[in-house]
Amino acid sequence: MLLPMATSSQPGAAEDGLLRRNKWTFSIGTLGRDMTYALVSMYLIYYLTEALDLSDWVLGWVSVLILLARLVDAVLDIVMGSIVDNTRSRFGHYKPWILIGTVAVSVTTILLFTDLGLADGAFIGVFAGCYMLWSVSWTTNDIPYWSLLPALTLDQKQREQIGALAKIFATIGLFAVVVAVIPVTSALGAAVGVRPAWTIFATVIIVIMVLGQCVTLLGTREPKLTVEQEKVTPKQVLDAVVKNDQLLWTAIAMVLFMTGYITTTTFGTYFFKYAYGDEGMYAPFGAVLGVGQVIGYLVFPLLRRRLNRRGCFRLAVALITVGYVAFFFAPMDIFIIAAASLLLFIGTSFVIVLMIAFITDTIDYGHWKSGRRNTAVTFALQPFINKVGAALAAQIAAMTLIASGINAAQTPADVTAEGLFLMKVVMLILPLGMILIAFFLHSAKYKIDEAFHDQILADLAERGQLAD
Repeated sequence: MLLPMATSSQPGAAEDGLLRRNKWTFSIGTLGRDMTYALVSMYLIYYLTEALDLSDWVLGWVSVLILLARLVDAVLDIVMGSIVDNTRSRFGHYKPWILIGTVAVSVTTILLFTDLGLADGAFIGVFAGCYMLWSVSWTTNDIPYWSLLPALTLDQKQREQIGALAKIFATIGLFAVVVAVIPVTSALGAAVGVRPAWTIFATVIIVIMVLGQCVTLLGTREPKLTVEQEKVTPKQVLDAVVKNDQLLWTAIAMVLFMTGYITTTTFGTYFFKYAYGDEGMYAPFGAVLGVGQVIGYLVFPLLRRRLNRRGCFRLAVALITVGYVAFFFAPMDIFIIAAASLLLFIGTSFVIVLMIAFITDTIDYGHWKSGRRNTAVTFALQPFINKVGAALAAQIAAMTLIASGINAAQTPADVTAEGLFLMKVVMLILPLGMILIAFFLHSAKYKIDEAFHDQILADLAERGQLAD
C-alpha cells in the first residue's frame, strides 16, 4: 500500500490546487464562527452585568448554570463525535452536521442577547434553557467542523498550514468583536437603547457566520485518505478516548491552558473600565492585540522551519510568562500594558496552533494503537477543551466580580483598591499558574514527536489502513 497523495513531499498540480482550495475555504469559515464564539464566551457575562444589570444572586445562579451546562455539553461532545463518525451520506461525515449546527447556533445566539423582559426566577429558568440549547447547537457545528481538518490531509506540516491560516481568520473574527463590541453597542445604544443594541450586534455577527459557513460547505473537497471503517459502537467510542493516552494528556493540559487564557480575556473590559479608568481604550488595545496574534499565526510556519514542536512550545510559554509578569507589575501606562500583552498573545497564538496539531496527531496515534480511526470522536476533545475552559473561566470571573464588588458597583469609583487587586490577581497570576502547570504536564507526558508520527504513518500504510 502506498501513502495517499496528501502526504507526498512533492505534490502534483491537481493535488496542490486541492490543498490550496481546502486551506482557504476551510479557513474562511472560521471568521464568523469565532466572532460568534467570542461574543458568547467573552461578552455574555458582560452583557448580563452591564446591559441587563443582574443582581448578585441572579448572576451567581447564572454563572453556576453556565458552568453546569458547559460541563454536561462537553461530555456530549464525545457523543456528537460518535454520531459524526457513524454518519454516512452523499455529503460525507461532516457537512450535514455543520449545516444543522449553523442554523441552530444562529437562532440561539440571538435569543441569548435578546431582552425577553423576564426577571429573577423566570429569567434564570429561560436563560438556562436558551444557554443549554446554544451549547448543544454549538457542539453540533463545532465537532464536525474541526473534524473536517484532519480529513483534508495526513501530512503534519500541511495540517499546521491549514490550522495556522484558519486561526488567522479566527483571530480576525475574534478581535473584530473585541474592537467593535463596546463602541458599536454604545453608539447603537444611544439610538435604540442599550439592550436592543446588543441584539442588533449579535444578529450582524450571525449573518457573517452563516456566510462563512456557506463558503466552507460549498468550497471544501475531501480527498480519500483512509480506508472506510465500520460504524463504531458505544464501547469503541469510549475506548477511542480512554485508551488514547496521548489524547488524554493533551486534553488535561489544554483545559488548564484555555481556562487560564479565557479567564484573562474575560476580564479585559472590566480591567479597562474599573482599573485603567478609560473603557474607551479597550477597543484600540484589542486592535493591537489582534494584529499581534495574527502576526503570531503568520510567523509560526516560519518558526517551525527552525524549531521542532517542543522548541516552539517552550518559546511560546516563555513569551507568555514574560507577558503576564510584565502586565501584572506594569504601571497604568497603555504602551507598557500593550507591549506586555503582545508577548502574551503572540505566545498564545503559537500554543493554539500547536494544540490543533497535537490533537490531529493523536487521531493517527489512536488509529495506529487500536486499529480504528475515530476522527470526530478524537477531535471532539478540542471543543471539550474550549468549553470546559470557558465554563471554568466564566465561573471564576463571575465569582470574582461578586467578591470584588465590581458587579454591585454603579461607577468605577465604587470599587475598592482591594477589589481591584483581587481582580488583577485572578486575571493575571492565577492564569499564569495554570499555563505553567499545563506546559510542564504536557512536556512530560506527550510523546508524539515528528519521528514517531512518521513511523505511525508508515506502520498504518504497511497494514493497509491508509487509502491508495
